[in-house]
Order: sequence, then structure tokens, then C-alpha cells
Amino acid sequence: MLQIVRPRARRRVSALAIVALAAGLVLILSAAAGAQLAAPTADAVVTVSPNGPVRTLTEALRRVAAGGRVVVRAGTYREPTIVVTRPVELVGDGRPVLDGENARPILIVAADDVTVRGLRFARVGTSFVEDRAALKVTRAERCTIADNEFDDTFFGIYLAEVTGCRVERNVLRGAKRGESESGNGIHLWSSRDVTIADNRITGHRDGIYFEFVHQADVHGNVSERNFRYGLHFMYSDDCRYRDNAFRANGAGVAVMYTKQVTMTGNRFEDNWGSAAYGLLLKEISDARLERNIFRHNTSGLMADGANRLVATGNTFVGNGWAVRLEASTQGGAFTGNDFRGNTFDVATNSRETSTAFAGNYWDAYRGYDLDRDGIGDVPFRPVRLFSVLVARNAPALILLRSAFVGLLDAAERVIPALTPQALADARPAMHPHR
Repeated sequence: MLQIVRPRARRRVSALAIVALAAGLVLILSAAAGAQLAAPTADAVVTVSPNGPVRTLTEALRRVAAGGRVVVRAGTYREPTIVVTRPVELVGDGRPVLDGENARPILIVAADDVTVRGLRFARVGTSFVEDRAALKVTRAERCTIADNEFDDTFFGIYLAEVTGCRVERNVLRGAKRGESESGNGIHLWSSRDVTIADNRITGHRDGIYFEFVHQADVHGNVSERNFRYGLHFMYSDDCRYRDNAFRANGAGVAVMYTKQVTMTGNRFEDNWGSAAYGLLLKEISDARLERNIFRHNTSGLMADGANRLVATGNTFVGNGWAVRLEASTQGGAFTGNDFRGNTFDVATNSRETSTAFAGNYWDAYRGYDLDRDGIGDVPFRPVRLFSVLVARNAPALILLRSAFVGLLDAAERVIPALTPQALADARPAMHPHR
């Protein structure tokens, strides 16, 4: 009897256990599924405020779902460096301030598809051992940094190894402590397909700095009163710069060790100093300058090793030297440009040049147009003899307004002897193009 009863008891216990186990499993799975469905909805938007349930961006980023939004209410937030590791949107409401307390970077983005908008970054603090930035994006794609303000931030916006990012309508104001204690306003390194548009940058070492950047589009920016360059880029090929204003910077704009650069509709203004230029082209090839304005610079355009440079439709007005061509610059072409009110229109340190001038307007031209076709009938030689003497002996510039210099210029026009024979405009325009 015992052998018959025991197996039946075991079978009844096993069946009950299986039923209970299945019911529990159903409850667990249902709870998990419900939690998964509820989480994105609950954390799609997280609000940060000084007196609310979430008071730090770090806590908000911990709670928000991937692809969600963090709304930051007005106030001042002081917390350790904030790190973004998932795609989110950070949006300021009422221009909240993220304060670095002069001690640390403020925000680091290490994820794709992140947007930072409407925030004010302040007081990063100078560092001599790191490129400390208010907002740094590293190894990310498709970031957007728009409509923010940066005050006293050492480096303002720093992008490293990014692709497809946009930096738009930001205002960056440096602390103006000096070049050695300032970082760059917008700094890019080893990046591609980046748009820098409609930003305002002042008081930094370099307003905009590129190194190893390719296929960037830089337009509508104003970079002024920076300690060194309004724009400084090196080893950055296939980039476009259009409709920007670079004014009153320590040394103007420098383009170095680069090829296939297009600069269109920009303004290079009020860059004065013994080593200042509106635009310096150094060791570059196949650059195009179109419809730019060079106004009130010590040197409007300085070309040193700029091969196959094409300059068309530009205006050079009120500069010390409008164009300075070093002997290392070869194969260039200047057509349809206007030269007005410059102390020296063209200067060079070589008697042999392959740079051609044609169809430019020169206000110093004293030729005639008998057939009235708008083209001068005799060539114009834009290199003054006195500019050659100044290039060899700079203190001679003190004689600029003397009668002796006027006599030199008249003699050189009649019997050209010391100025480059090849550097002449055979078809000078009789009237300005603009």
C-alpha cells in the first residue's frame, strides 16, 4: 500500500508546484513588461530647478530616457563636471547659468545626437596643463550647440573627433586676461562636416581655431577683438568660409598648410600692428578669394607660399599694404578687384613672379582710355619703387609724404627699372567694379 500511495502524493505536489511557478512567472513577466512600457513615458522629460525634486543636471541625466529632454529652469547650478553619455536634449528655460567656479570643465558630451540649447556657461578657470573647456564634445556625431552664452570660459566650445555637428548662434565672451591665459572661443580638432554659423566671439586667444578639419562650412560669424587671430586654421582642407566678419584682432586671420579653401564675401577689417594682416596665406595651394572686403589693415592680404591663388572681385580699401606677395607665391591670378586708398597697392620681395593681374581697378592709375571701352590703353605697374625701398629698409617709411618720394614714383613710371617687369596689369579697369 505504501508503494502505491507515495508516488501519487509526489505527483500531486509536483502539479501544484508547477501551477504556482507558472502563475508567479506570469506576474513577474507582466510587471517587467509594464515597467518597460512605463519608463520611457515617465522619463521622456525631466525638469531641473533650484527648488524642485530634481536639482542637478547630473541627477536629471541619470533619470532621462535615451532620446529624451532635460529642461533646466532659471537659476545658477554648481556641480562637478557634467557628463552626457546618451542621446538627449538639454534645453535652458530662462537662461540658467552653469557655473564652473573657476575650477573645472562644465559639460562633456560623449554621445551621438546630443543637443545643448539656451544655457549660459560661466567661469571655467584658466588651466596650463589641459585644454579646459566650458563645453567639450568628443568622438560624437550629429551634435547641435545653439543659442548659448559663454562668459569667462578659457576654451568656450571644444570639438574633438566629431562628425556632422552644428555650432550656431552662440555668444562667446572671453575674460580678456591676455593671450597666455586665454583659450580659443570655438576650437575644432580632427573633425569633419561641421557647420559653424552666426556666432559672436570676442576676447579669446583665437576666435575660431581649426586643426585637421575637413569639409567645414563657416558662415555668418563675427570674430573681433581677440588677442591673436579672429580665425586660425591649419591642415584643414576643403573648407568654405563665407560672409564672416573678422575685425580688430591682434594679428587678423591666418590660413596655414592647407589646400582647396574658398573664402567668399568675408570682411577683414581694422587689424593693425607690425605683424598684423587682414588675411595671411602661408604654405597653401588652390585657394579662392571672391568678393571679400579688406579694409583698414596694416596688410590686407599677405601671401607666402600661396600657390595657384585665385583672387576675384575683392575690394582692398584704406590698407597700408593692400597685397604683399612673397617670392614663394607662384601661379596666382588677380582679376576684377578694386584697389582704393591704399598706401601701397602691391608689394613684393622678388623681381620675378608668375602671379598675373588683369582687369583690376587702381585708383592710382593715370592712364587713358581713347576707345572708351572701360579698359586702360596702357598697362599699370602697381609696385611702387618706394615700396621696394621700404621692404629693404623699413625706417624709410618716414619719408612717405615727402616730395622726394613723389619724384621717385614719377621717375619709375616713366622709366621702370627697379620694380618687377612681369608684375603689371595689362588691362586696368577705368572704373571701380563696385
